[in-house]
Amino acid sequence: MASDPQILKSVPLFSLLDDDETAVLAGQVELKRYCPRERIYKIGDTTGTAYVMVSGRVRVTTVDEDHQEVVVDEVSSGDFFGFASMIDKTPHQTSAAAVEECTCLEVSRDDIEALLLRKPHAGMDLLTTLGRQFHQAQGLVRGRASRNPNEVIEERATLPERIADVVAGFGGSWTFIMIFSLAIVVYSLINIFLAQKAWDPYPFILLNLFLSMLAAIQAPVIMMSQNRQDKKDRMRGELDFDVNRRAEAEIKGLAAKLNSLDDKIDDLGDLLRQKRA
Repeated sequence: MASDPQILKSVPLFSLLDDDETAVLAGQVELKRYCPRERIYKIGDTTGTAYVMVSGRVRVTTVDEDHQEVVVDEVSSGDFFGFASMIDKTPHQTSAAAVEECTCLEVSRDDIEALLLRKPHAGMDLLTTLGRQFHQAQGLVRGRASRNPNEVIEERATLPERIADVVAGFGGSWTFIMIFSLAIVVYSLINIFLAQKAWDPYPFILLNLFLSMLAAIQAPVIMMSQNRQDKKDRMRGELDFDVNRRAEAEIKGLAAKLNSLDDKIDDLGDLLRQKRA
């Protein structure tokens, strides 16, 4: 179906084009209508076309490394999808299906080339609008990326917190216990051997003072390190919750698809029985 120039002007992607440029493009692109749940394209298709939404909604999905369907975007009026594959001349990396009855402008690489040959300045207008969309897509990717909680905490750690971790790690090791025990034994033996000339004779009051001071400093340092560990555990818990929530959503979606498939099989069975009758 041929497209109306006024429809193109209502689409943000083509809103910067002037009347002549819009008229040229309207003569090239095609207006397509899709029913609810109708597939527009699937992963691996080499149709070489992209789509601009005029009305309705379309769900764009892909498959991750775990072979789970992931919703990349749910586009509505004014949005577009499939342009990267169209410009690159590569198979589609996503699938697209209509969520409800929708109308799209089907755009091919030849359509864009014909516009640029006749109206070269239109290219900058299209690049401006496409650039905005790509920035939004990058923001979506950054938002979906899950970072290692240990890396996040290490990046945010201050110098005192790093020192607390080192002190707590060394103070809770056998190396510290053996060195500290050896130092106390040597200190005590020296003072016992010196007898009257000892700087800290038995019951080693100065040594007790040093030990008390060490314990008073070491305790809060270890607590600081423990608090950082609690933050890591809390962040891991939040990450696990997000993963579980996504898994729950995927399971619900799979259950809905199975129920829909079951209904369609029942409808097909009823239709076959009616034909046999």
